[in-house]
Amino acid sequence: MANGPYQGKEDNTVEIKTKSNVLIVDDAPENLQLLNGLLKDSYQVKAANNGERALEIVEKTPIDIILLDVVMPTMDGYEVCRRLKADSKYSDIPVIFLTAKDSSRDEQYGFDLGASDYIAKPVSPPVVLARVRTHLQVKASQDFLKDQNSYLEAEVRKRMKQVSEVQDVTISALASLAETRDQETGYHIRRTQWYVKLLAEKVRDHPRFRDELTPEIIDAFFKSAPLHDVGKVGIADSVLLKPGKLTAEEFEIMKGHAYLGFHALEMAEQEIGTEDSFLTAAKDIAHYHHEKWDGNGYPNGLSGEDIPLSARLMAIADVYDALISKRVYKDAMPHDKALEIIRDGRGSHFDPDLIDAFFEIEHQFMEIAEKYKD
Repeated sequence: MANGPYQGKEDNTVEIKTKSNVLIVDDAPENLQLLNGLLKDSYQVKAANNGERALEIVEKTPIDIILLDVVMPTMDGYEVCRRLKADSKYSDIPVIFLTAKDSSRDEQYGFDLGASDYIAKPVSPPVVLARVRTHLQVKASQDFLKDQNSYLEAEVRKRMKQVSEVQDVTISALASLAETRDQETGYHIRRTQWYVKLLAEKVRDHPRFRDELTPEIIDAFFKSAPLHDVGKVGIADSVLLKPGKLTAEEFEIMKGHAYLGFHALEMAEQEIGTEDSFLTAAKDIAHYHHEKWDGNGYPNGLSGEDIPLSARLMAIADVYDALISKRVYKDAMPHDKALEIIRDGRGSHFDPDLIDAFFEIEHQFMEIAEKYKD
């Protein structure tokens, strides 16, 4: 909790502490003596006979309220107030001006600077005591609310972090479930996830992509990428685990995993009753990562920019990793050979601009593959 002049009670009311720190600033010794005698029994009183000294005290001592003379040599009260209010560390300290000036223009100027109140000289002791207590009570309430808000904001951040962590673990579990039924490994999930993020960050400033690829969207792509093949849980073992080449009929069954993954994620989104950037990316990636730039992919035969960007990124990541990885039906392909095949797919299988970016960072793809190798 902040060091404000208050303490919370069980009924949520706020009490002023008996020894709040009051700073009196006046160049007249008799005024300092008068106000000190008036306030010392209830408060810890600090005194300054000029503006410079007042600012020094504020920097070194927690001050809860300031009684500030307006007319002082060198630096007047208005300037002291202006400097205090310009500094976020001290801007919430209530300032009560003490002045013999009685024009409304002077008062308005002080209030415009951020003063909380005016007390006319010669001061009335009951008025001083009442105004000081009132403004300390107001500040105490404000500090209490500020602390509560800070606590709630910290709790919200904590809960959001927990939700994010649970989401990440759930994604990993779902993706791993799909992978256990396939010949691929959990490292395929990790590699393709990082490929997608790497390539998205590479093209984030490209004119075609910069409006879409915000940091939040890239993060959603990164988190949802592991779910690209989640629909494989719905494919029969006789097809999914077949070591040889699939027949035309079997391949049609295999292609169904794209819709199955999309449908499962869409049902999840309908359960929460609102669109979510993560689930939108996950649906698009699962549904469309086998589409091709020229329209010869599946399941819907989309082409060009009708294919969601997340799926176009995933297509490159998935194909590259499939080429360089060993499977029961094939050996791993060298990096250079994989690059040849991907280059041949520029403008037919893959978005040309994404492929151009891929070849600028292909060595980083190789580093990810090495880091997370099977």
